[in-house]
Amino acid sequence: MFKARFEVLDERFREYSGDEYIEVIHRGSRKTEGPAYFPAGRYLVWSDIPNDRMLRWDETTGQVGVFREPSGNANGNTVDRQGRLVTCEQGARRVTRTEHDGSITVLADRFEGRRLNSPNDAVVKSDGSIWFTDPRYGITGYYEGSQADSEIGGDHVYRIDPATGEVRKVADDFVRPNGLAFSIDERRLYIADSRRRHIRVFDVTDDDRLTDRGVLAENWADGIRLDHLGRIWAAGLDGLHCYDPDGTMIGRLPLPESASNLVFGGAKRNNLFITDSAGQVHSIRVSFRGAA
Repeated sequence: MFKARFEVLDERFREYSGDEYIEVIHRGSRKTEGPAYFPAGRYLVWSDIPNDRMLRWDETTGQVGVFREPSGNANGNTVDRQGRLVTCEQGARRVTRTEHDGSITVLADRFEGRRLNSPNDAVVKSDGSIWFTDPRYGITGYYEGSQADSEIGGDHVYRIDPATGEVRKVADDFVRPNGLAFSIDERRLYIADSRRRHIRVFDVTDDDRLTDRGVLAENWADGIRLDHLGRIWAAGLDGLHCYDPDGTMIGRLPLPESASNLVFGGAKRNNLFITDSAGQVHSIRVSFRGAA
């Protein structure tokens, strides 16, 4: 454990608080990413990318075990509306869904006949569509995947249609798209561009097209999640950053290592789970909740 210290940068953050200490629920991975919480089973799943495995923490016992190995160098994970795990397999260059019986369905591995780069992070919209980023981190070397040339020739953002399975490109002017999250009303989509070190915001039309509204915040970011008030929480180089929807950084939760991703879990969605670059997973119970 170590001392938790919420930094108030704006009066709008004054109401935020939580445990006095941040608990480390796991050590020993190389690089943790993609935490996903399953309320029905009360457990957390995350990726250990370089070790090509996924781990599972049981909330009732505190025990950690291997969830899947190999994992296709899994990176980002999320849970769909039916309680199924959706995974960005960075090394296998595909997006998959783990069915309730444990079988794996490939949702996307190509766009217009060409292999994806290395899917990074995903989010599920209320209509069942899956949106994911596809930078080339997993094909630039052998640490988190396997070196290869990009068949697509760019780092884009895609949407998987829930009815047809069609993969459609929705944004193509990113350098390294990374974490992404919808606003609570799903009228906006926030996407981090790690190479450009900023978070961009898009309006989402009724037919799921994106209209660029520019840069929301100038700061390096990885994974993104929203709380119940619509504030944007982003994994940053010095911990977690909290942004108002107007783009103002209103608060910060410093960590000893750079954060890679986060998710809200627990019975009230007020347990904040954080993965980091040092192969750890952190947990802190807070006074606010993740967006439903």
